[in-house]
Amino acid sequence: MTAEPTSADLPAKAIETTAERPWPVRLLSTKIAEYVNRMAPVWVEGQLVQLNTHNASATAFLTLRDTDVDMSLNVTMLKRLLQAAPALTEGAHVVVHAKPSFWTKRGTLSLRATDLRAIGIGELLARIEELKKVLAAEGLFDVDRKRPLPFLPGRVGLICGRDAKAKHDVLVNARARWPHVHFEIREVAVQGPSCVPQVSRAIAELDADEDVEVIVVARGGGSVEDLLPFSNETMVRAAAACSTPLVAAIGHETDCPLLDLVADYRASTPTDAAKRIVPDVAGELTNIAAARTRMAEALTRRLHVEQDRLTALRTRPVLADPMTMVTTRTEQVDRLREAARTAFGTRLERAHGEVNALRTALRTLSPEATLRRGYAVLRTEDGAVVRDPGEVTDGQHLEALVAQGRFDVEVRPGRNEQKDVVG
Repeated sequence: MTAEPTSADLPAKAIETTAERPWPVRLLSTKIAEYVNRMAPVWVEGQLVQLNTHNASATAFLTLRDTDVDMSLNVTMLKRLLQAAPALTEGAHVVVHAKPSFWTKRGTLSLRATDLRAIGIGELLARIEELKKVLAAEGLFDVDRKRPLPFLPGRVGLICGRDAKAKHDVLVNARARWPHVHFEIREVAVQGPSCVPQVSRAIAELDADEDVEVIVVARGGGSVEDLLPFSNETMVRAAAACSTPLVAAIGHETDCPLLDLVADYRASTPTDAAKRIVPDVAGELTNIAAARTRMAEALTRRLHVEQDRLTALRTRPVLADPMTMVTTRTEQVDRLREAARTAFGTRLERAHGEVNALRTALRTLSPEATLRRGYAVLRTEDGAVVRDPGEVTDGQHLEALVAQGRFDVEVRPGRNEQKDVVG
């Protein structure tokens, strides 16, 4: 049997330990206790979730929980020091001045408190206002982030207190409006230290359910302290990260926790939330009936208008007597043809008169008329008309043209240098 190693044989520092040369648990606990004991006293803020003063010792035992995450520390404090502090109840927000200590036998960390102070409502509200400004600067309250609620959700996620009146208000009013609506209910703590983690977890669970189309977080009225968890940064960010439309129905109409600002719709009461998430079946049926009546009336009016137009069209002459158009065009063609004939006849008569006049003038001026009066036209053999005796010579043969024909003549010398023409 090997001898147990002495402290001189053990590594002096944690970094020097190996699998062959480890630290025993007692040494590690002692080292941690030595390190923790070197820490200076510190002010710690949290929520008082457990207070035990009913014991025989002079020490009171408290549990201090983080307000944002599920983490807590045990705190011990002398009862006489605790009695000097203001009256405290479980759920109060406090700051504690304490020195960390490590209990080596159980390996637990605790705080030995010397002072404990409650955080007032005014200071809490001021912190909420500062948080509100930070979240608003990040855009978590912007209107363009708000998603429209579904008209008729198939399944509604409801986060409420256990057997709370808010749950009853939402279920009764929603089912009265639409009996077939289905709910996926998560009953959680709606006040106290467990409110923030349970509500945040319920939001994440319902958001992951693909059948849930809208989520309602409902709580009845309450004091300012009761509604503080719904302004917690962890819960607000969980609601902002939710991809399913979220309805917040927290407190009364005058209450406005930060969850209302980040939600897609803020309902003044749980009853208002029920009326907003589902339509009123009676009202919708009434609207449908009214719409059908308006459609029927509009269709009847349209039919009457079209019937009147059709009747007016049928009474037109062209439809009453389809041959009217042909008859009218035939009469028009006959009138135009008669007018053309008249105009053409008038034109012919005028042209006939003009021709007769020209004929008369031609006859009057024609050489034939002169010939009929006994005159003759002498032409040389080449067809030239003789107009002067000097144009012919003695013995020249000429052609004489008279009214009834022609004959040949010969030129003979005459007196006074006139030449006689002999036939």
